[in-house]
Amino acid sequence: MDAFAAALLSVCPPAERSCECQRSHAIKALALCFYLSAPHLSSIGRALEDVVSRGKTKWIEFRISPPPGDNTAPELTEFGQQFMSFCRAYQVAFRWLTSLTLENLAFGDSDVTDLISNCVKLESLALRACRMVNFEHSVLKIDTPCSGLQELNLVHFVCKRIQLISVPKLRQASCLIWRFENPPVRLDYVPDLRHVAIACLRTHPKAPFKLNECLSRSALNLSELHLNFFHQMIWIQPEHPKQLTAIFRNLSNASLSGIFPECDLSWTLFILEAAPALQKFGLSRTRHACANALDNNAEKTNVVWEPSKDLKHMNLKSLMIDGFEEEDKVAAYIWLVVERVRINGLGP
Repeated sequence: MDAFAAALLSVCPPAERSCECQRSHAIKALALCFYLSAPHLSSIGRALEDVVSRGKTKWIEFRISPPPGDNTAPELTEFGQQFMSFCRAYQVAFRWLTSLTLENLAFGDSDVTDLISNCVKLESLALRACRMVNFEHSVLKIDTPCSGLQELNLVHFVCKRIQLISVPKLRQASCLIWRFENPPVRLDYVPDLRHVAIACLRTHPKAPFKLNECLSRSALNLSELHLNFFHQMIWIQPEHPKQLTAIFRNLSNASLSGIFPECDLSWTLFILEAAPALQKFGLSRTRHACANALDNNAEKTNVVWEPSKDLKHMNLKSLMIDGFEEEDKVAAYIWLVVERVRINGLGP
């Protein structure tokens, strides 16, 4: 970190020490990847504030994590507090931040909302291998009605539930979580949302939940939905299309991944029935490394649902099925689809 701080100061010298040529050639884009090292944070913060003070910076991206090592839960909490203190101490720099990736930090109940609210130019936020301090009982709530956040990626985030109360400019949300209650994600006011990806590794039996309990009726432009079950139990419950038609009316691309081998496939047609504009629909059983050691950890119950015989879908252009070895099962499923849709202008 000594070398990093020295290099940063050489590129971004304090305003009083920079020459006229350096002041006239202000940095317009800056991407930094660094560790949370307390002795160096003040130097980094001051250098960044000098950069943005020139007023010509258009893009600043941070990727921040603790120093390498096996950190304990108290240490993750300490690093999380250290980062939040860094953010508050150098608010001028963070107000210009446009993209932020944080790894291996623990947050208090309001920290993430406070962070997004303070970073007024933030467009993209990724939290990787992070958690709430009291993860067994705490809900990650994000309530930022004035933010410009467009992309949110939560990867291996540990908490009781994720709730996006108000994120009006959000266009893409991806959530990969391990511990959760039903439903794992609640999307409330997200009117610009276009793309949703939810991946949950359920290793303990719980009743499945309905997608209308999770997805927002305010997201009228939702166009892509991707769900991954990691070869464990199916955690969504098929529901009547009327419950989802308002949410899925503009859905054009949907995929279901990690369906366990013994599971019937006909239940997946409830998405097709609820999404009249759907053009691409995919089922995949491609195995993910995270699920290799978990085959016997959860009870896998077959999903029983009878697709409507009256379904006639007019817009499906592509049906993709990948990784399934049971030829009879796949053939029967394809026949179910062909009976109910017109693919590329062909069909009943």
